[in-house]
Amino acid sequence: MTSLLIKVLIFSAILPLLSFAKNGSKSQSNSCFCKLQGEVDDCSCKVENLDSLNNKKIYPILKSLLQRDYFRYFKVNLMKPCPFWSDDSRCALKDCHVQSCSEDQVPEGLKANGNGNPKEINKYSEEAQKEPENCDQERELSALDRTISAERLEAFKNWTRHDDKQETFCEIDDDNTPDCQYVDLLLNPERYTGYKGASPHRIWNSIYEENCFKPEGTVYGSKKALAGSLEGLCLEQRAFYRLISGLHTSINLHLCNEYLYPSKNLLSAPEFKPNTEEFIKRFDPKATKGQGPQRLKNLYFTYLVELRALVKAAPYLEEEDFFTGNPEEERDVKEGVKDLLKVIKSFPDHFDESNLFKGDPKVAKKLKTEFREHFRNISRIMDCVGCDKCKLWGKLQVQGMGTALKILFSGDSIGLQSTVNANHKQKFQLRRSEIVSLVNAFGRLSSSIHTIEKFRKLTS
Repeated sequence: MTSLLIKVLIFSAILPLLSFAKNGSKSQSNSCFCKLQGEVDDCSCKVENLDSLNNKKIYPILKSLLQRDYFRYFKVNLMKPCPFWSDDSRCALKDCHVQSCSEDQVPEGLKANGNGNPKEINKYSEEAQKEPENCDQERELSALDRTISAERLEAFKNWTRHDDKQETFCEIDDDNTPDCQYVDLLLNPERYTGYKGASPHRIWNSIYEENCFKPEGTVYGSKKALAGSLEGLCLEQRAFYRLISGLHTSINLHLCNEYLYPSKNLLSAPEFKPNTEEFIKRFDPKATKGQGPQRLKNLYFTYLVELRALVKAAPYLEEEDFFTGNPEEERDVKEGVKDLLKVIKSFPDHFDESNLFKGDPKVAKKLKTEFREHFRNISRIMDCVGCDKCKLWGKLQVQGMGTALKILFSGDSIGLQSTVNANHKQKFQLRRSEIVSLVNAFGRLSSSIHTIEKFRKLTS
């Protein structure tokens, strides 16, 4: 009898431990989502409403639309040198360099000629700071697939001639340089490439510590700065930080969702799939000094800003040609864009950019200038990214965000009614690369919110 009682007591003591082992990961992951409810910071829109809007309506349309030729080919210069420091990214760049095409391989229509233009640190994990162990594997993962058919290259000549007729209003890669080439985004998806260590450490450190606004008295590199404290910042400065944090969160979600699992043997290929442990490592409160859930919520702020830009540019986009030289393709793209804009315009709780840069005109002007210069600096930092695929998606998403800001603060006035109209094209222009980056960047944010729902289910 005594022996039976002892066994019962031992089992009773062990049972809670077994239960914790089974459910510990679940409770830990659930804490990642603790702030994903209620109103988005500095906005009136609720997270739950954005989840429903995006996952049920916007994401399916974008997923289809971004398969189209107009949006899948992005012209970018990946050869621009880093303007801030010399290349010392070691394996991340030295062994992963993508050879460019020789002069005779580049179609005449894409060459520059006389005819005209053709504080994070990866603060989510210590493991991410380690140098890559296998440069050969990283070179393979980081290398761009530059496959473009001869037929498509020939079509780009007409695209270039069409774009030459348009005016440009923002700083984008110079089409006149032969280093600026088309890349097929569908052949180069954003996912984990093994890019980690000192190079991305320096990128994010420079972005957060040197180019994001910080509370007065906060020293770069301090615990308060690394925690992303917004105490004492004005609305515009908070908005800037949340924009960048939301972008960073989106990128990290893509890496978690498309995480590399090495091949099990020489005959099988490596596999990319969701990694719940990596998600928890990057967004759990304990692993991120309490900041993970807020980072996830900042994603919704960035999403709202770019959503608003699309609404404001709707009259312009609805009149856009979306020229590819294929009338059927152009018609399908126009219909898809109109379907997307119809859904977006029906949403009532948009970001209100009229709240920014108010008050004393001189102070507002100075703040706007600082806002713009900080962002331009971040766009230049993208040329310091050591992994070609990471650089591609970094430049595209930052340019897309820059295009959104250009739309929000262009026109005759700043308000909830659109001032960016197709009839104003003499005053306002969007080049093809700006439209492509704007829609693709919003597509990345949309995909990230959809991915959050996926991780909710995977960790429940």
